[in-house]
Amino acid sequence: MAGSCRRKFGDVADRVGAPRLGLPVTEERRQERAAPPLGPVGSIAAQPWMTARESRAVVTALAVGGTEVRFIGGCVRDAIIKRPVRDIDIAVPLPPDRVMQLLTGAGIKVIPTGIEHGTVTAVVGPGVFEITSLRVDVETYGRHARVAFTDDWQADAARRDFTINALSATPDGTVYDYFGGLEDLSHGRVRFVGSPGARIQEDRLRLLRFFRFYAHYGRPPPDEEALAACREHARGLNVLSGERVRVEIFRTLMAPDPADVFQLMQGLGVLAHVLPEARSVGRLRIMSWLDSRAIRLESVKPEPVRRLAALIETDAAGAAAIAERLRLSCAQSARLETMAAAAWDVSPDAGGRALRRALHRLGRDGVRDLLLLQWSGERAINPRLGAGRTAEWIDQLHAVDAWQPVPFPLRGRDALALGVPAGPAVGAALKAVETWWEEEDYCPDYNACLERLKAVVEAGTQSSNGPS
Repeated sequence: MAGSCRRKFGDVADRVGAPRLGLPVTEERRQERAAPPLGPVGSIAAQPWMTARESRAVVTALAVGGTEVRFIGGCVRDAIIKRPVRDIDIAVPLPPDRVMQLLTGAGIKVIPTGIEHGTVTAVVGPGVFEITSLRVDVETYGRHARVAFTDDWQADAARRDFTINALSATPDGTVYDYFGGLEDLSHGRVRFVGSPGARIQEDRLRLLRFFRFYAHYGRPPPDEEALAACREHARGLNVLSGERVRVEIFRTLMAPDPADVFQLMQGLGVLAHVLPEARSVGRLRIMSWLDSRAIRLESVKPEPVRRLAALIETDAAGAAAIAERLRLSCAQSARLETMAAAAWDVSPDAGGRALRRALHRLGRDGVRDLLLLQWSGERAINPRLGAGRTAEWIDQLHAVDAWQPVPFPLRGRDALALGVPAGPAVGAALKAVETWWEEEDYCPDYNACLERLKAVVEAGTQSSNGPS
């Protein structure tokens, strides 16, 4: 049995990356999908995350008495297509109180992160594992459900969102696939388990998750039934929290080529309900090409806030509203507002003085954001710019990387030593000198700045002693 399973899975795995045939889903194929195999369909080779000491400790603790333990979902999916595995999820046919008892008894730290829904988190050294009890939904409402615990692996798989996320594997690598996830994975299909409309109504977040997974795992054409359901239920997205929407938008933005997916979302009316300002798909397309493939600089990497800025069309006030709606951090909000404000020209045409002033005010990261955004905007309008223009933009990025901050030479004590009274007058005097220092391109040294400060103080004294 093991050998035949391995051969069958090997055949499927070998097709990962093959182009989709584009054939319609026939009624015969629907029936085949509706009657998936109950037994194992293949196996994967031992993975480092499966054989790690931390993983073995958790599995051993849960397998007491012969209980079947399986890795579930994304870790299995990504292992099959040889992508990095980040989160390790485990499922067991035991109620959560028993899971906690077994883990605690083995000396493993356990956190009841979602115990009412059958989820606990085990922590072993640096390893973090989310462990769920097999369950079925008794009643669903919004993002929550009332569940009953079961020992039926297929019933548990049936409540998951997509077929490629319903895969499971035993610790020895034996793979189970109840809904055709392996075939979908091999052809780049992102398909809901069961009725797309029903699954979205159970949890509106699945609508955004569909586009995120399609961006990272899918190949055209997208599943027509899923698209129809997303179009129909898009207006229900307003029930989602800003945090949930932000996570999905950011993860979709971080796909290798997110522009096509956002264009798809726009056409289906999805973005109108979560990000109506997303009107610059072309600029996003250029941005994602620049920051992931075109520019060979260590300092330039894909970044979701910058890609979001490329996607939206708004001003600083609009960016602040987006930041509030998506619950961005203070730092993320400031970045987005600075990029949207368009107050700084750092293009090659602006000159070195303008670039240095922007660097002094915004720092390397802020100016790099603006450079990539302005370059993306220029190239989105005129994609046929020559190699010479590209070299100019690259030179700007090199200049940003090479820039060293030049500290303003004076301090408050310098003003106090000249008789400026403590308080706002000190800041005003120093600000006047700093403005002059910037106009002089940060060249005046301490002595020159001190002489300028003396002149400012003297002028202020004469003004205050003049006729009233």
